[in-house]
Amino acid sequence: MDRYTRHQLKHDDFQEKMDALQVFAEEHLKQIILISAAVIVVAGAGWWMKSYYARQEAAANAELQTAITTFHAYVGSSQQSTLMGAGGSYPTAKAKYQKALTQFSDVVKNYPRTKAAAYALIQMGICQSQLGNETAAIKTLRESAKNSDKEIASQARFALAGVLAKTGKTDEAAKIYQGLADHPTTMVPRATALLALADVYRAKQPKRAREIYQQVQKEFGSDTVIAESLKQQLATLPQ
Repeated sequence: MDRYTRHQLKHDDFQEKMDALQVFAEEHLKQIILISAAVIVVAGAGWWMKSYYARQEAAANAELQTAITTFHAYVGSSQQSTLMGAGGSYPTAKAKYQKALTQFSDVVKNYPRTKAAAYALIQMGICQSQLGNETAAIKTLRESAKNSDKEIASQARFALAGVLAKTGKTDEAAKIYQGLADHPTTMVPRATALLALADVYRAKQPKRAREIYQQVQKEFGSDTVIAESLKQQLATLPQ
């Protein structure tokens, strides 16, 4: 076979492939256009969803801040509150915590998929405890402690342990505090969990409390704030 023939065959083979590609493109042009359009739509939907959730989070944060302001509001006469520059006030602690509970509940109900709602659920439990409804508080905080965000879950467990200790369930509270000390987070550091654990034992097991304080002193004694707190705690610890 001469060189021209071989060259022609290669050219014909290449042309056949190009023709086949062209036919494929023409036959599937509509499908390609649809796929391309779908990609654009998905990208647009992604942007819209991101924008939507950002707006939801912003709105939830605003309502959460309002509820937190209520939670920390002054209890007493409005005139005294004004003189102290404390802003709004409530005549009783019960009125304040009931209002805050309603506001936190609204955040949870209206923005259930936001981080603000997760924090609001913790505050709901704390408000319930402040209002004397410990059963509801424990139930709410147990639910909150299931959060997949370890920072939120640790705060919920810390609050839950506090309510359990308050209701006399010291063994369960101590177990939670110890778990938090063994697995600290940014929001619930090891020292904070250990000090809370020692507090559980102060009244009935002062020796155990002292051991924990000494452990904290050994690990965190160089921190001036913790050192001062330890000094006060040890000075008032029952013998």
